[in-house]
Amino acid sequence: MACIAVKGVPVAGVIRKPFDDETYWAWVGHGTSDNLAHLAVSKETEKLRVIVSLSHAGEVKDIAERAFAPRAVEVTGAGGSGFKTMEVIKGTQDVYVHTTLIKKWDICSGDAILRALGGKQTDLRGEEINYMHNLDPKAEHGLIATMHDHETYRVKLQSTSNS
Repeated sequence: MACIAVKGVPVAGVIRKPFDDETYWAWVGHGTSDNLAHLAVSKETEKLRVIVSLSHAGEVKDIAERAFAPRAVEVTGAGGSGFKTMEVIKGTQDVYVHTTLIKKWDICSGDAILRALGGKQTDLRGEEINYMHNLDPKAEHGLIATMHDHETYRVKLQSTSNS
């Protein structure tokens, strides 16, 4: 993964999936790789599909089930923030949730690609993540990444995790 941030804002990102021989890139306002150019917008499914880190799957499933009831929730545990972000971008997952501290270098490239495609990534409080080089490299308030309905998902998750 590689990311370019200007004044703390991610503007270009690259994610490589070597086992699939795929490279995804996007530059906000300038274009995307061909494999991102024709992605269909995912439609709401019966189950809300949430992708999370393998180590947090149970905790997030409990929170998501409470937050989105009565809608069914399907939680998928996976490794690699770039992989999880790409699953949201490709529409195989609705939302990527990380509830604990995460390093900014792991999430910047996905943030840039999401921005270029009209998606959104914030911390769980709804604040944009600042990638300035002189700031703490840790994002301590988790993250939520979506291609649509970001604020709806975020508010429901935040209100449930705070109760």
